[in-house]
Amino acid sequence: MAKTYDLILTGGTLVNHDGIGRRDVGITGGRIVTVGDLSQASAGETVDCTGLHILPGVIDTQVHFREPGLEHKEDLETGSRAAVLGGVTAVFEMPNTHPTTTSEAALADKVARATNRMHCDFAFWVGGTRDNADQVSELERLPGAAGIKVFMGSSTGTLLVEDDDGVFSILKNTRRRAAFHSEDEFRLRERAGQRMPGDPSSHPVWRDEVAALSCTERLVEVARRARARIHVLHISTAEEMDFLRHHKDVASCEVTPHHLTLTADDYARLGTLIQMNPPVRERRHRDRLWQALRDGVADILGSDHAPHTLEEKAKSYPASPSGMTGVQTLVPIMLDHVNAGRLSLERLVDLSSHGPNRLFGMARKGRIAAGYDADFTIVDLKRSETITNAQAGSRAGWTPYDGKRVTGWPVGTFVRGMRVMWEGEIVTPGSGQPVLFSEALPN
Repeated sequence: MAKTYDLILTGGTLVNHDGIGRRDVGITGGRIVTVGDLSQASAGETVDCTGLHILPGVIDTQVHFREPGLEHKEDLETGSRAAVLGGVTAVFEMPNTHPTTTSEAALADKVARATNRMHCDFAFWVGGTRDNADQVSELERLPGAAGIKVFMGSSTGTLLVEDDDGVFSILKNTRRRAAFHSEDEFRLRERAGQRMPGDPSSHPVWRDEVAALSCTERLVEVARRARARIHVLHISTAEEMDFLRHHKDVASCEVTPHHLTLTADDYARLGTLIQMNPPVRERRHRDRLWQALRDGVADILGSDHAPHTLEEKAKSYPASPSGMTGVQTLVPIMLDHVNAGRLSLERLVDLSSHGPNRLFGMARKGRIAAGYDADFTIVDLKRSETITNAQAGSRAGWTPYDGKRVTGWPVGTFVRGMRVMWEGEIVTPGSGQPVLFSEALPN
């Protein structure tokens, strides 16, 4: 008797931990039941994926969706709309909102706002501070918590723990992997005069590679003393990658599409639109990030989606805020790099799906395997498209890649067996749920 499923994806080329091949996927109750030849099976819905590649759902572990408090830039609905339009099935959102996500109540409020409203699944980083350092072991295990995030260098918001003692007070109490924005605040204060009014190309002169490296060196030393696991976000320098390859026992790290794609030469054309913390730097740094990616030093990709309005970005540097959109363009930009031969499709899947699963202990996400959530990013590797501001799902309504032609495009997003996006259209109402983690499973 033929087996019956809720949904079958048929005819596609599946990319997974065991390679690339033509296989069907059977889904029931929002979970993957079987992978293989399902030509004799039946389903309530069958989606023909002939000519397409089926990837495990892409997970973006660094986004800023600005809610609560900054909804004029973005909110949880619009940010997640951009995510699924770009093929992203789950996000980890950052704590520098107003109010900051530093308490059980603030986290619960975000989870309540997001549930059945966001279009993708979600978790929220909890900000680590001097005031809550003795509570982080409880906070990091709460429902919907991605873990603890610490800002050692000032960025958008008020969360800042710049000194080693403050960082140690947090890390000595963590049990899960904690994430860090690693720039040396003391050096940034000393070098503030390096900012040239009206010249955003002076941004990487001010926030130089020494500020990044010295902070990361300090962070690793503190993590060793605290016997803690750390994750260094948005690595932007050659020197940090050279250092971190010798400390993989305690430190994982992230690279971003913009640091892999843009260089300081682009300030002349794009100005403050590519002003980020840490900055887009000279070409030699980008080249070394690619080498670290090929060598396996880079663990995962994150977009660092950090939207501001065009009016805010139009302010004269340094009054202009740092941050750009990115969650919707992560997949097409990286697929374009795949097509250019800079990385394999399997390595992209490792960076965007398997890596987050492995680093953060995500339960039932990050693989196409029986028992896992039926999260899929379906892409057309041969499709050529031009990225435009008009496509933006983000409330900010712009992308630094406006006008960029890419090869490789997300055509479908499935979250727990539901077709959420297909051919650029949101086709299912928001039904996002909190991500579960093996180190913080509910009782």
